Amino acid sequence: MAMKPGTTLIVLAGAALTVAYAGPEGQNYWPQWRGPEASGYAPSAHDLPARWSETENIVWKVKTPSWSAATPVVWGDTVYVLSAEEGFVNPTYDTRKLSHAPEKSSDRIFLMALDRKTGAQRWRIVVDSGNELYRKQNSSSPSPVTDGKHIWVMTGHLRLSCFTLEGKQVWKRDLVADYGQVGLNHGYASTPLLDGGRLYVQVVHGYRSDNPSYTVALDKRTGKTIWKQLRPAPGVSESKDNYGTPQMAVVNGKKELVVFGSDIATGQDPDTGAELWRIGGFNPTDFQNNRTISSLLVIGDRIVVGGNRGRPYIAFRAGGRGDVTGKAEMWNNNMGADVPTPASDGKLLYVLHDKGFYNVLELATGKVIYQGQRIEPGAYSASPLLADGKLFAINEEGTTTVVKAGTAFEVLGVNKLDGYTLASPIAADDQLFIRTGEAIYCIGRRK
Repeated sequence: MAMKPGTTLIVLAGAALTVAYAGPEGQNYWPQWRGPEASGYAPSAHDLPARWSETENIVWKVKTPSWSAATPVVWGDTVYVLSAEEGFVNPTYDTRKLSHAPEKSSDRIFLMALDRKTGAQRWRIVVDSGNELYRKQNSSSPSPVTDGKHIWVMTGHLRLSCFTLEGKQVWKRDLVADYGQVGLNHGYASTPLLDGGRLYVQVVHGYRSDNPSYTVALDKRTGKTIWKQLRPAPGVSESKDNYGTPQMAVVNGKKELVVFGSDIATGQDPDTGAELWRIGGFNPTDFQNNRTISSLLVIGDRIVVGGNRGRPYIAFRAGGRGDVTGKAEMWNNNMGADVPTPASDGKLLYVLHDKGFYNVLELATGKVIYQGQRIEPGAYSASPLLADGKLFAINEEGTTTVVKAGTAFEVLGVNKLDGYTLASPIAADDQLFIRTGEAIYCIGRRK
């Protein structure tokens, strides 16, 4: 399905945390990829509708310049959105195999600020250029992140920028210029992790480059490097590539930076970058194309990761030292997903499979609550949202299935919107925000 880039914005009225955020008083918010607890869970969301359409329960709809997998972020009365124009295809790719036919247009990448009440555009600034398409990917795939004072944006070119909430640039870094070319097979997509005064960035790659993988910590105020640490790992060929986002575990009150990819998960000292532990077992057959997409789920010291193409899905505890393979595991099965990152409230783990069914497990034990429960047919690249006692999952055709959260499977609604969809739904207060290939929707009960 080809996407036509828009040239203007059109408004239609109508358990323990991994990262500690202090949101606006009396308001809910969604400050980063996977939400306020980095777990796909919006604990304060309420009164969310289970049914909507292009004409029902739409508060506003805003046309975007192009499609993107980047999730909007919400803080206070503003919604921030990263979007590219259609751009050009990387010449190393066969355009006949692209999900979208490229259109010759400008190739800028924008950060937009929208009024949360009306959808009206407050400002739009160019943050990068040179947008490239990689099948389901483009250079605006990483999601923004905010602390309510500034907003940080990474593009697929590894150009990282800091802006005020009014859109004024504070600093900009080009990590490719500083540390060398990146060689993921489908382009860079990881979102920076904001924790305290630092931004943590992972570059786990190697299919199209001989440059080493690394993690880096930057001062969020200045963009200056605090530390940079190489990350040697056993993966070969495309198994070197990871598209997820790092997370922060908390072990007895102390933090550990957790990174997945290249057939292992590692824990690092967030102050120095020094490796504390590593765990393998994610690629027992040494499959050379074991690239990993789904991000880590980290709640306290509990970590769940893996599951690429039916391979091991492993839950383990952080806090070990050295090689903890086989020592730190909580449970191990084959019920993970390839692309969607699971959601959890710290008790149940909701795994959305790429082919449109749920596996629900007890987080602590791996006990199967139910498995293989089908929802609306289609391919699922977006991650599920857990909010207001409901699960929201949107397929690539723009259809969202709403399921009752908990131990019993029950479909509450099936809702169709227009446009190819890769971005995950988010929630804040009594509103849902859904990004299709055509537009951003604010969904809520009409009052």
